[in-house]
Amino acid sequence: MKLLKIEDIINAGNRIEKLINKTPIYTSALLNKWMGHEIYFKAECMQKVGAFKARGAANSIAFLMENGKKPKHIVANSSGNHAQAVAWAASQFNIPSTIYMPAYSSKIKIQATQSYGAKTVLCNSRVETDDNVKSAASEEGNYWLHPFNSELVIAGQGTAAYEAINELGQVDAIFAPCGGGGLLSGTVIASHGLNPKTRVIGAEPLNANDAARSLRANSILNLDSVPDTLADGAMTMSVGSITFEYLKKLDDMYEIDEQSIVYWTQWLTHLLKISIEPTSAMSMEAARLWLKKQTTPKKILIIISGGNIDQEMQMKIWKENMLEQLPQLIN
Repeated sequence: MKLLKIEDIINAGNRIEKLINKTPIYTSALLNKWMGHEIYFKAECMQKVGAFKARGAANSIAFLMENGKKPKHIVANSSGNHAQAVAWAASQFNIPSTIYMPAYSSKIKIQATQSYGAKTVLCNSRVETDDNVKSAASEEGNYWLHPFNSELVIAGQGTAAYEAINELGQVDAIFAPCGGGGLLSGTVIASHGLNPKTRVIGAEPLNANDAARSLRANSILNLDSVPDTLADGAMTMSVGSITFEYLKKLDDMYEIDEQSIVYWTQWLTHLLKISIEPTSAMSMEAARLWLKKQTTPKKILIIISGGNIDQEMQMKIWKENMLEQLPQLIN
Protein backbone atom coordinates (compact mmCIF):
# COMPACT_ATOMS: atom_id res chain seq x y z
CA MET A 1 0.00 0.00 0.00
CA LYS A 2 1.35 3.42 -1.01
CA LEU A 3 1.12 5.71 1.99
CA LEU A 4 -0.15 9.28 1.81
CA LYS A 5 2.33 12.14 2.25
CA ILE A 6 2.22 15.69 3.55
CA GLU A 7 1.57 16.91 -0.01
CA ASP A 8 -1.76 15.06 0.04
CA ILE A 9 -2.76 16.96 3.19
CA ILE A 10 -1.71 20.27 1.63
CA ASN A 11 -3.69 19.53 -1.54
CA ALA A 12 -6.75 18.63 0.55
CA GLY A 13 -6.41 21.87 2.49
CA ASN A 14 -6.33 23.92 -0.70
CA ARG A 15 -9.30 21.97 -2.06
CA ILE A 16 -11.60 22.56 0.92
CA GLU A 17 -10.35 25.95 2.10
CA LYS A 18 -13.44 27.83 0.95
CA LEU A 19 -15.86 25.17 2.17
CA ILE A 20 -14.81 24.70 5.78
CA ASN A 21 -14.03 26.85 8.81
CA LYS A 22 -10.49 27.51 9.93
CA THR A 23 -11.17 26.59 13.52
CA PRO A 24 -9.71 28.47 16.49
CA ILE A 25 -7.12 27.27 18.98
CA TYR A 26 -7.80 27.66 22.70
CA THR A 27 -5.69 27.39 25.81
CA SER A 28 -6.39 27.72 29.54
CA ALA A 29 -3.94 29.54 31.80
CA LEU A 30 -5.41 27.75 34.81
CA LEU A 31 -5.05 24.30 33.27
CA ASN A 32 -1.50 25.07 32.17
CA LYS A 33 -0.65 26.18 35.71
CA TRP A 34 -2.19 23.08 37.28
CA MET A 35 -0.56 20.68 34.83
CA GLY A 36 2.78 22.45 34.51
CA HIS A 37 2.79 22.27 30.71
CA GLU A 38 1.67 24.31 27.68
CA ILE A 39 -1.57 22.77 26.37
CA TYR A 40 -3.46 23.92 23.26
CA PHE A 41 -6.81 22.77 21.90
CA LYS A 42 -7.81 22.76 18.23
CA ALA A 43 -11.56 23.42 18.46
CA GLU A 44 -13.12 21.31 15.71
CA CYS A 45 -16.38 21.63 17.64
CA MET A 46 -16.56 24.96 15.79
CA GLN A 47 -16.18 23.30 12.40
CA LYS A 48 -19.03 23.01 9.92
CA VAL A 49 -21.56 20.50 11.36
CA GLY A 50 -19.76 20.82 14.71
CA ALA A 51 -17.06 18.22 14.03
CA PHE A 52 -13.84 17.51 12.12
CA LYS A 53 -15.75 15.06 9.90
CA ALA A 54 -16.71 17.95 7.60
CA ARG A 55 -13.11 18.07 6.38
CA GLY A 56 -12.95 14.51 5.09
CA ALA A 57 -16.42 14.59 3.53
CA ALA A 58 -15.74 17.90 1.78
CA ASN A 59 -12.39 16.73 0.44
CA SER A 60 -13.86 13.49 -0.91
CA ILE A 61 -16.66 15.13 -2.86
CA ALA A 62 -14.56 18.12 -4.00
CA PHE A 63 -11.94 15.71 -5.37
CA LEU A 64 -14.58 13.79 -7.34
CA MET A 65 -16.00 17.02 -8.73
CA GLU A 66 -12.66 18.43 -9.89
CA ASN A 67 -11.89 15.12 -11.61
CA GLY A 68 -15.20 14.99 -13.48
CA LYS A 69 -16.61 12.14 -11.39
CA LYS A 70 -19.69 13.76 -9.85
CA PRO A 71 -21.84 11.02 -8.26
CA LYS A 72 -25.56 10.84 -8.92
CA HIS A 73 -26.17 9.89 -5.31
CA ILE A 74 -24.03 9.63 -2.18
CA VAL A 75 -24.59 7.00 0.51
CA ALA A 76 -22.93 6.70 3.90
CA ASN A 77 -23.16 4.86 7.21
CA SER A 78 -22.66 6.59 10.54
CA SER A 79 -23.97 6.92 14.08
CA GLY A 80 -23.53 10.68 14.09
CA ASN A 81 -20.97 13.24 13.01
CA HIS A 82 -20.01 11.60 9.71
CA ALA A 83 -23.70 11.40 8.85
CA GLN A 84 -24.06 15.15 9.30
CA ALA A 85 -20.82 15.83 7.45
CA VAL A 86 -21.82 13.81 4.37
CA ALA A 87 -25.30 15.34 4.32
CA TRP A 88 -23.81 18.85 4.55
CA ALA A 89 -21.01 18.26 2.03
CA ALA A 90 -23.37 16.63 -0.49
CA SER A 91 -25.71 19.60 -0.21
CA GLN A 92 -22.83 21.98 -1.06
CA PHE A 93 -22.60 20.29 -4.46
CA ASN A 94 -26.34 19.71 -4.93
CA ILE A 95 -25.97 15.93 -4.75
CA PRO A 96 -28.73 13.88 -3.05
CA SER A 97 -27.62 11.68 -0.17
CA THR A 98 -28.94 8.80 1.91
CA ILE A 99 -27.42 8.05 5.30
CA TYR A 100 -27.87 4.71 7.08
CA MET A 101 -27.79 5.16 10.85
CA PRO A 102 -28.22 2.81 13.81
CA ALA A 103 -31.50 3.47 15.65
CA TYR A 104 -29.51 4.13 18.85
CA SER A 105 -27.82 7.18 17.26
CA SER A 106 -28.15 10.53 19.02
CA LYS A 107 -31.53 12.07 18.21
CA ILE A 108 -29.99 15.48 17.68
CA LYS A 109 -27.49 14.02 15.18
CA ILE A 110 -30.28 12.25 13.29
CA GLN A 111 -32.28 15.47 13.18
CA ALA A 112 -29.26 17.49 12.05
CA THR A 113 -28.51 15.01 9.27
CA GLN A 114 -32.04 15.36 7.99
CA SER A 115 -31.86 19.15 8.27
CA TYR A 116 -28.87 19.19 5.91
CA GLY A 117 -31.11 17.55 3.31
CA ALA A 118 -30.19 13.87 3.55
CA LYS A 119 -32.62 10.99 3.67
CA THR A 120 -31.95 8.94 6.81
CA VAL A 121 -32.62 5.22 7.14
CA LEU A 122 -32.59 3.97 10.74
CA CYS A 123 -31.41 0.39 11.21
CA ASN A 124 -31.84 -2.05 14.10
CA SER A 125 -28.13 -2.66 14.62
CA ARG A 126 -24.67 -1.55 13.54
CA VAL A 127 -24.30 -4.72 11.47
CA GLU A 128 -27.57 -4.00 9.66
CA THR A 129 -26.44 -0.42 9.07
CA ASP A 130 -23.18 -1.56 7.49
CA ASP A 131 -24.89 -4.26 5.40
CA ASN A 132 -27.45 -1.77 4.06
CA VAL A 133 -24.88 0.79 2.96
CA LYS A 134 -22.79 -1.91 1.24
CA SER A 135 -25.88 -3.01 -0.68
CA ALA A 136 -26.71 0.58 -1.64
CA ALA A 137 -23.11 1.20 -2.72
CA SER A 138 -23.39 -1.57 -5.30
CA GLU A 139 -26.17 0.25 -7.14
CA GLU A 140 -25.14 2.13 -10.28
CA GLY A 141 -24.54 5.84 -9.78
CA ASN A 142 -24.15 5.58 -5.99
CA TYR A 143 -20.91 6.62 -4.28
CA TRP A 144 -20.18 5.27 -0.79
CA LEU A 145 -18.41 7.91 1.27
CA HIS A 146 -16.79 5.79 3.97
CA PRO A 147 -16.45 7.36 7.44
CA PHE A 148 -12.72 6.61 7.78
CA ASN A 149 -11.27 3.88 5.54
CA SER A 150 -10.63 6.18 2.58
CA GLU A 151 -7.52 8.04 1.51
CA LEU A 152 -9.57 11.11 0.54
CA VAL A 153 -11.24 11.16 3.96
CA ILE A 154 -7.92 10.67 5.76
CA ALA A 155 -6.28 13.50 3.81
CA GLY A 156 -9.18 15.80 4.66
CA GLN A 157 -9.05 14.98 8.37
CA GLY A 158 -5.31 15.63 8.43
CA THR A 159 -5.87 19.28 7.55
CA ALA A 160 -6.93 19.96 11.17
CA ALA A 161 -3.50 19.11 12.58
CA TYR A 162 -1.76 20.78 9.63
CA GLU A 163 -3.64 24.03 10.27
CA ALA A 164 -2.92 23.94 13.99
CA ILE A 165 0.81 23.26 13.68
CA ASN A 166 1.21 26.05 11.12
CA GLU A 167 -0.45 28.42 13.57
CA LEU A 168 1.24 27.24 16.77
CA GLY A 169 4.66 26.28 15.47
CA GLN A 170 6.18 22.96 16.43
CA VAL A 171 4.67 20.98 19.28
CA ASP A 172 6.11 18.07 21.24
CA ALA A 173 3.03 15.89 20.96
CA ILE A 174 -0.45 15.76 19.42
CA PHE A 175 -3.39 13.87 20.93
CA ALA A 176 -6.58 12.81 19.16
CA PRO A 177 -9.39 10.29 19.73
CA CYS A 178 -9.66 7.02 17.86
CA GLY A 179 -12.86 5.61 16.41
CA GLY A 180 -12.18 4.22 12.95
CA GLY A 181 -8.80 5.93 12.87
CA GLY A 182 -9.33 8.53 10.14
CA LEU A 183 -8.48 11.57 12.25
CA LEU A 184 -5.43 9.94 13.82
CA SER A 185 -4.22 8.71 10.43
CA GLY A 186 -4.41 12.20 8.96
CA THR A 187 -2.75 13.62 12.06
CA VAL A 188 0.17 11.18 11.75
CA ILE A 189 0.72 12.16 8.11
CA ALA A 190 0.48 15.91 8.78
CA SER A 191 2.56 16.03 11.96
CA HIS A 192 5.31 13.67 10.83
CA GLY A 193 5.44 15.45 7.49
CA LEU A 194 6.09 18.74 9.25
CA ASN A 195 8.34 17.33 11.99
CA PRO A 196 9.19 13.62 12.33
CA LYS A 197 10.06 14.14 16.01
CA THR A 198 6.50 15.15 16.98
CA ARG A 199 4.80 12.43 19.00
CA VAL A 200 1.29 11.42 17.89
CA ILE A 201 -0.79 9.68 20.54
CA GLY A 202 -4.28 8.24 20.40
CA ALA A 203 -7.06 7.93 22.97
CA GLU A 204 -9.70 5.20 22.91
CA PRO A 205 -12.43 4.19 25.36
CA LEU A 206 -11.38 1.24 27.50
CA ASN A 207 -14.87 -0.13 26.83
CA ALA A 208 -14.32 0.07 23.05
CA ASN A 209 -10.62 -0.66 22.75
CA ASP A 210 -10.52 -2.56 19.45
CA ALA A 211 -7.76 -0.33 18.05
CA ALA A 212 -5.49 -0.77 21.06
CA ARG A 213 -6.03 -4.52 21.04
CA SER A 214 -5.46 -4.64 17.28
CA LEU A 215 -2.16 -2.79 17.64
CA ARG A 216 -1.02 -5.20 20.34
CA ALA A 217 -1.97 -8.17 18.17
CA ASN A 218 -0.64 -6.55 14.96
CA SER A 219 -3.91 -7.61 13.34
CA ILE A 220 -7.31 -5.91 13.03
CA LEU A 221 -9.71 -7.16 15.71
CA ASN A 222 -13.46 -6.44 15.83
CA LEU A 223 -15.61 -5.62 18.83
CA ASP A 224 -18.05 -8.42 19.63
CA SER A 225 -20.98 -6.05 20.25
CA VAL A 226 -21.87 -2.35 20.41
CA PRO A 227 -19.73 -1.01 23.27
CA ASP A 228 -21.09 0.67 26.38
CA THR A 229 -19.31 4.02 26.36
CA LEU A 230 -20.22 7.70 26.55
CA ALA A 231 -17.70 8.34 23.77
CA ASP A 232 -20.26 7.75 21.02
CA GLY A 233 -17.88 9.03 18.36
CA ALA A 234 -15.55 6.10 19.09
CA MET A 235 -18.05 3.25 18.94
CA THR A 236 -16.74 1.94 15.61
CA MET A 237 -16.68 -1.86 15.58
CA SER A 238 -13.16 -1.97 14.07
CA VAL A 239 -10.55 0.22 12.44
CA GLY A 240 -10.07 0.06 8.68
CA SER A 241 -7.49 -1.75 6.58
CA ILE A 242 -6.14 1.62 5.40
CA THR A 243 -6.22 3.45 8.73
CA PHE A 244 -4.57 0.54 10.54
CA GLU A 245 -1.37 1.08 8.54
CA TYR A 246 -1.15 4.64 9.89
CA LEU A 247 -2.18 3.70 13.43
CA LYS A 248 0.87 1.45 13.53
CA LYS A 249 2.95 4.65 13.33
CA LEU A 250 1.46 6.06 16.55
CA ASP A 251 3.76 6.60 19.51
CA ASP A 252 1.12 5.31 21.92
CA MET A 253 -2.57 4.56 22.38
CA TYR A 254 -4.18 5.12 25.78
CA GLU A 255 -7.34 3.29 26.83
CA ILE A 256 -9.53 5.66 28.86
CA ASP A 257 -12.07 4.62 31.48
CA GLU A 258 -15.57 6.10 31.56
CA GLN A 259 -15.06 8.12 34.76
CA SER A 260 -12.08 9.93 33.21
CA ILE A 261 -14.12 10.64 30.08
CA VAL A 262 -16.84 12.27 32.18
CA TYR A 263 -14.30 14.13 34.33
CA TRP A 264 -12.57 15.81 31.39
CA THR A 265 -15.81 16.50 29.52
CA GLN A 266 -16.93 18.54 32.52
CA TRP A 267 -13.60 20.25 33.11
CA LEU A 268 -12.82 21.18 29.51
CA THR A 269 -16.34 22.51 29.04
CA HIS A 270 -15.85 24.61 32.17
CA LEU A 271 -12.34 25.86 31.36
CA LEU A 272 -12.63 26.47 27.61
CA LYS A 273 -16.28 27.60 27.55
CA ILE A 274 -17.04 25.57 24.42
CA SER A 275 -19.11 22.48 23.67
CA ILE A 276 -17.07 19.30 24.20
CA GLU A 277 -18.15 15.81 23.14
CA PRO A 278 -17.04 12.99 25.47
CA THR A 279 -15.09 11.49 22.56
CA SER A 280 -13.00 14.67 22.43
CA ALA A 281 -12.46 14.86 26.16
CA MET A 282 -10.79 11.47 26.53
CA SER A 283 -7.76 12.81 24.64
CA MET A 284 -7.08 15.07 27.61
CA GLU A 285 -6.77 12.07 29.92
CA ALA A 286 -4.35 10.49 27.44
CA ALA A 287 -2.36 13.73 27.54
CA ARG A 288 -2.35 13.73 31.33
CA LEU A 289 -1.05 10.15 31.45
CA TRP A 290 1.67 10.98 28.92
CA LEU A 291 2.68 14.22 30.65
CA LYS A 292 3.08 12.38 33.96
CA LYS A 293 6.07 10.59 32.43
CA GLN A 294 7.79 13.72 31.13
CA THR A 295 10.71 15.31 32.97
CA THR A 296 10.70 18.69 31.19
CA PRO A 297 7.90 21.15 30.29
CA LYS A 298 6.13 20.22 27.05
CA LYS A 299 4.05 22.03 24.45
CA ILE A 300 1.20 19.84 23.27
CA LEU A 301 -1.86 19.98 21.04
CA ILE A 302 -5.17 18.24 21.66
CA ILE A 303 -7.71 18.01 18.86
CA ILE A 304 -11.26 18.62 20.14
CA SER A 305 -12.96 16.46 17.52
CA GLY A 306 -16.56 17.61 17.98
CA GLY A 307 -19.19 19.29 20.13
CA ASN A 308 -22.54 17.76 19.24
CA ILE A 309 -24.27 16.68 22.45
CA ASP A 310 -27.97 16.04 22.99
CA GLN A 311 -29.95 16.43 26.22
CA GLU A 312 -29.74 12.75 27.11
CA MET A 313 -25.95 12.79 26.88
CA GLN A 314 -25.73 16.03 28.86
CA MET A 315 -27.71 14.45 31.68
CA LYS A 316 -25.34 11.47 31.79
CA ILE A 317 -22.28 13.73 31.79
CA TRP A 318 -23.53 16.02 34.55
CA LYS A 319 -25.20 13.39 36.70
CA GLU A 320 -22.38 13.83 39.22
CA ASN A 321 -20.38 17.01 39.78
CA MET A 322 -16.67 16.34 39.22
CA LEU A 323 -15.54 19.95 39.26
CA GLU A 324 -14.72 19.79 42.97
CA GLN A 325 -11.59 17.76 42.18
CA LEU A 326 -9.04 20.04 40.55
CA PRO A 327 -7.06 18.72 37.57
CA GLN A 328 -3.53 17.58 38.40
CA LEU A 329 -0.91 15.30 36.90
CA ILE A 330 -0.84 12.95 39.88
CA ASN A 331 -4.04 11.53 41.39
